Amino acid sequence: MDMRQLKYFLTIAREGQVTRAAKILNMEQPPLSRQLKQMEDELGVRLFDRHGKGLQLTDAGTLLKQKAETLISQFNETIEEMKELEEGVRGVLSIGAVFSCISLLPQPIERFRRLYPHVNFKILEGDHYYLGEQLEKRAIDIVFARLPFEALTDPKQLAVMPLPSDPFVVVIPSKWEQYHDTELFCIEELAGLPLLTLKTDQTTHMHEQVITACRKYNFEPNIICECSSVAITIALIAEGIGISLLPRSVMNSFMDPRVKMIPLSNEELQSDNGIIWHRDHYLPKSARFFIESIQADHHSVDIE
Repeated sequence: MDMRQLKYFLTIAREGQVTRAAKILNMEQPPLSRQLKQMEDELGVRLFDRHGKGLQLTDAGTLLKQKAETLISQFNETIEEMKELEEGVRGVLSIGAVFSCISLLPQPIERFRRLYPHVNFKILEGDHYYLGEQLEKRAIDIVFARLPFEALTDPKQLAVMPLPSDPFVVVIPSKWEQYHDTELFCIEELAGLPLLTLKTDQTTHMHEQVITACRKYNFEPNIICECSSVAITIALIAEGIGISLLPRSVMNSFMDPRVKMIPLSNEELQSDNGIIWHRDHYLPKSARFFIESIQADHHSVDIE
């Protein structure tokens, strides 16, 4: 059994049918069926159960699929490593980012492109859970996210480079005339005001930060809505429904005149940001150099 056969097997598993897999692989169905039969004979197990015109993985097939994906990924990474020895810093750097960190990307990318013009970028947006999955699958190299990174991946498998902290600000509707001349907000002034927070089933840290900050000043926040995205939060604020506490950099992605950003007088409420990658996965040279360039720019702490 070789890498070519493993790729055949994975294509069949993905398509659930030999005919479709053969078309994707640009080969005839009979030779592909023979390759599958040869694998089953060599391993001494049945890899698929036949159900009508479709195929379903057996327990043995499921195990082989997991192992084959890892082997092929490692094989491809080895090829990339060998190429990098000759080609230098080039290729595609795949970055994942939570929406609230998107504004942290343009400047470092622009600086890096000046240094390494042969590196192209692929940027994927998602929540912690989704980006953690993509990191696990090796679909992305690094992630920009709020800390802690609330993914299902074991934290011990993740490396983190902290970025400068980001102070929270109060975001209010511009049409609230009583705050037109307000230049600073104290957290205790939020008592009783209708509050919107960011929260999903998987990511709750920012929501909990706001509650903790309010309780520190001896009041329970009047949370009228838990929002799953920044866009929803801003849209509701723009209509005058309430206010929110958000990291300042989040607002760099919004140019909506219907909302107003007011700093907090006490900047004790901070959002921690960081770059995350998988310790056990090969990190391309472009990703390593990108991280190092940001680290040098921010005089950040050593990579964990």
